[in-house]
Amino acid sequence: MELEYKSNKLRKQCENPSLAKKEYGARIGNKLVQRVGELLAANSLLDIKCIPSARLHRLEGKRSTEYSVDLVHPFRLVFKPVLKTDKDMNKIANINIVKIEEVVDYHGKQK
Repeated sequence: MELEYKSNKLRKQCENPSLAKKEYGARIGNKLVQRVGELLAANSLLDIKCIPSARLHRLEGKRSTEYSVDLVHPFRLVFKPVLKTDKDMNKIANINIVKIEEVVDYHGKQK
């Protein structure tokens, strides 16, 4: 899968294990780098759906165009599908490019 990032800072945090640990702590940093590796290795989001611990799910409400995967509870990695053609975003097998938006704690604490 191809990855894009909301910012260069976020890219560095996701791709550099030492920066991820520095920013988010060892447990979340390690899991963040692991999830990014899983996304890179996947052919589409369908592959990520097959990883039970990732708990891939589509968000709701104002964020209904975004998906997330679990990191260390309650933190999530949030990303948006990037469709280069007119493929249906609702079919996760069609999604093979994502833009990583943020690492977030839905209970109020954002990183």
